[in-house]
Amino acid sequence: MKKHILVISQYFYPEQFRINDICKEWVERGYKVTVITGIPNYPQGEFYKGYGLFKRRKEIIDGVEVIRIPLIPRGNKSIMLALNYLSFVVSGFFWSSFTKIKSDLVFIFEVSPMTQALPGVWYARKRKIPCYLYVQDLWPENVEIITDIKNKFVIGSIGKMVDYIYKRCTRIFTTSKSFIDSIEKRGVSREKIEFWPQYAEDFYRPLEKISIQEIPNDDVFSIIFAGNIGNAQGLDILPEVARMLKDNLKRVRFNIVGDGRYKESLIKHVINMGVEDMFNFIPKQPATNIPKFMAANDAAFLSLTDSPLFEMTIPAKLQSYMACGVPIIASASGETKGILEQSNAGLVSPPGDVTKLYENILHLLQKTRSELDGLGNNARNFYNQHFSKDDLLNRMDINFNSNQPEEKEIV
Repeated sequence: MKKHILVISQYFYPEQFRINDICKEWVERGYKVTVITGIPNYPQGEFYKGYGLFKRRKEIIDGVEVIRIPLIPRGNKSIMLALNYLSFVVSGFFWSSFTKIKSDLVFIFEVSPMTQALPGVWYARKRKIPCYLYVQDLWPENVEIITDIKNKFVIGSIGKMVDYIYKRCTRIFTTSKSFIDSIEKRGVSREKIEFWPQYAEDFYRPLEKISIQEIPNDDVFSIIFAGNIGNAQGLDILPEVARMLKDNLKRVRFNIVGDGRYKESLIKHVINMGVEDMFNFIPKQPATNIPKFMAANDAAFLSLTDSPLFEMTIPAKLQSYMACGVPIIASASGETKGILEQSNAGLVSPPGDVTKLYENILHLLQKTRSELDGLGNNARNFYNQHFSKDDLLNRMDINFNSNQPEEKEIV
């Protein structure tokens, strides 16, 4: 009989995160899966229609039992975001203390905030079962860079919480190889840490070049960005490079698909630079629609702000882009740069380097359709070799069934 996996994730369907597909796949592989999550409100900051403190708190999605514990929506101010993080932990404490659910192991899907891991750690310790942590955002580094908090007491306190979590997890998985070194430096044995990169859902696949209503069908070179529009994405570089392209009479359009806390600021920046005609803002789409949007563009754009943390980060959209077999143009460094150069899937420039990004876009403009298709094929081939869903899930099966003992009590 397959095991019962208890998944802790502050975000779950209809919020668009990879854990949705992972849980669905585990059910298909015969596991029983229960997800403890929050009331959906990401990224817009308000509860999704049909959900609330007294609505749809329990449901079955693709065979996954979903239990939504109370939290405060993230809103659009820092104080609301802090309350959002804190409320999930408080609700999780009471849930872990009184729940009658009995699982065989805990799997924590950790995107920010790291605080969401605490209910999973508490539950695993109480039940004396293995606890697995999947690290996608490094803390306290992420807090320091995103919020610009430098207070040593605050960062030190967060660091102690992170160490508490790491020490009480049976095994730690990371989305990038660089994360392993950072976690090891916090006193965690390297043998306890494993690189387990993200994969893209099956619907991310190459499609024939098409036209869609949302994107004008003309001779303008179209570049798509799809995903969360936040400060970490470094999208403020685009209006700058658009101004250079416009000044040199280059016909390029940036199709920005998605929503996020930085979207309004980005739109204002576009207007201030006088390049509104080069941008097409498209509302957030269901993830299943994204391959169609990819096929209506000539290339896909990926960027991250310039920071040591993001040098270590492989953003989830990289796998999505590669799985769709589209040429990629990136403003990034570190592991993302390495993957793009190794795969020959596109062109990459340093974060924030407007001139180099401009030059790379010019290089793409000069390529024939056959050459662009070649870059897209390279992307898809690299994805198949390094980010195969079946291979990754098979590896996780081995971990789940290796009879590893739970982490010993640490005083």
